[in-house]
Amino acid sequence: MLKILIAEDEEPIAKLISMNLKKAGYGCTCAYDGEEAANLMEEEHYDLLLLDIMLPKISGYELMEYAKTLGLPVIFITAMGTTDNKVTGLRMGAEDYICKPFEIVELLARVETVLRRYNKIGKIIRILDVEIDLTSRTVLQEGKQILLTLKEYELLLFFARNPNIALYREVIYEQVWEKEYTGDSRTVDLHVQRLKKKLKWDKRICAVYKIGYRLEI
Repeated sequence: MLKILIAEDEEPIAKLISMNLKKAGYGCTCAYDGEEAANLMEEEHYDLLLLDIMLPKISGYELMEYAKTLGLPVIFITAMGTTDNKVTGLRMGAEDYICKPFEIVELLARVETVLRRYNKIGKIIRILDVEIDLTSRTVLQEGKQILLTLKEYELLLFFARNPNIALYREVIYEQVWEKEYTGDSRTVDLHVQRLKKKLKWDKRICAVYKIGYRLEI
């Protein structure tokens, strides 16, 4: 299991991030000040650091310098959203820079992107009775290949990367189709229904009233 350290002094935010990362299959530890985070980094191996800049005792910028010596990838998560702040963080070596407030779906996507960049995520995703091969873009269910269209495959991948999370239709559309959502949900609904039918996941991909869909595992 990949381990992520969350250095965030606002406890509700840290716990929200941790809860959703754990649902996505990551191991998480929270540190509520910079000194605690530094001690944890010395004692444990982590695959990624989610780092607030304005931390008590030791600042996020100082921790960033320490993380670099450990070869630990960093994503800044901060309310300091000016262009100068972003440029400073990225020039220091951060892999990404997320401004508060943020969507959990966006955070999960960026975490996965950074971990894949560091070759920490395997090329096979297994969820429920399905195996997704990211290299060949094939899908096996109980050993049998399931033929999916490109968008059905990408929709399945999006659900698999965000299990147990209620996903808004507009978020699904913008992430899978990479276009701005125009308010027409028929495209999403049609593809979801086809995917559910092909995988026999009628009870797994559930409609969420006035929101969209959730993959329950």
